[in-house]
Amino acid sequence: MAYHKFKATQIFTGKEMLDEDVVLITDTSGTIEAVVRKEEAGEDVQTLEGLLCPGFINAHCHLELSHLKGCIPEKTGLVDFVLQVVQQRHFPDEEILAAISKAEDDMLNAGIVAVGDICNNTHTLSQKKLHRLQYHHFIEISGWNPSIAAIRMQKSLGYFKEFHTVFPDQSSVSPHAPYSVSTDLWQAMQPYFTDQIITIHNQESAAENELFKTDSGDFKRLYQLMQISNPSFTATGKNSLPSIFKYLESAKQVLLVHNSFTEQSDIDFIRSSQTPVSFCLCPNANLYIEQTLPPVDLFVKNDITWVIGTDSLASNHQLSILDELKTLHQYFPHLSLSLLLKAATDNGATALGMEKELGSFEKGKKPGVLLLKDIADKITADTSVQRIL
Repeated sequence: MAYHKFKATQIFTGKEMLDEDVVLITDTSGTIEAVVRKEEAGEDVQTLEGLLCPGFINAHCHLELSHLKGCIPEKTGLVDFVLQVVQQRHFPDEEILAAISKAEDDMLNAGIVAVGDICNNTHTLSQKKLHRLQYHHFIEISGWNPSIAAIRMQKSLGYFKEFHTVFPDQSSVSPHAPYSVSTDLWQAMQPYFTDQIITIHNQESAAENELFKTDSGDFKRLYQLMQISNPSFTATGKNSLPSIFKYLESAKQVLLVHNSFTEQSDIDFIRSSQTPVSFCLCPNANLYIEQTLPPVDLFVKNDITWVIGTDSLASNHQLSILDELKTLHQYFPHLSLSLLLKAATDNGATALGMEKELGSFEKGKKPGVLLLKDIADKITADTSVQRIL
């Protein structure tokens, strides 16, 4: 059998950083054979300048919104951003599909091998059938007014059936956000969470916690402008996460997305649960919408499992995990390179249930092989990515 043998300045396996004295060996299809000392590698070793790592995992994306690139102004705050997304979703199908195809091309070129993708329709299904990237499809359900819970469930389960027919092990139903799901809708969704990987937008704005603590704040304006009401809602006096997490506890894995206003008390609450939880950070989208960043140091201090997402082209200038890492290293320069790369590879694969094939250089896996150039102990604006396999 023919093999590829790669020696680089550094190799990050997905779990640890190795020096230049090791060689990565794969077969011609990209399946990992071994990581060995260079004296054991034999001949025909290809030497590369830079850092080798597994393919990136984009744990949170809205591929279906790719046609909105550049349509929504930056720094509006979450409520006005949501209003603009709702108002601008009416585009010709051919324009939507072309934008989806281009966005997938861009993700491939940016070294992404798998995506946790939010689906509110089936616009992305034809592109995903090409199997160019691996996806977990999160069929998103929302509805703040209890009277529409049954209608929303029926519509979303129709989308779920279409995805599940093609991708039975990579599709699940997920709630949109604490501020957009009524108790009736939570109850209707419960049977679809058991032993599944699910995701939810969490604490993306301060207004979300304010709503659950005191039934006040900017989301009241959103409901008024959208002419929706939830008479059964009562404030809990707590942040949003501990207020709604009971509905998620039957899941196999929960992916909390954004977490910009997550506090120590929320982390303590999550730790009391038996449900595995990953915190997904989308820093460029947080800067785009809210001009804020998640409390990364709080997550590091608590040894929280976190992963990386790009969010959508409605709230970002590109779908690039490397660019998310650049932002994190710019604002949090003390973070170790290994910590960042683990979040973008092994942690992400585990969060999406793809760890048996992706995320790390281990025998039998086919995680993709990337070369990061212009990198030493830090990701800078000059760092670039090249797909090797």
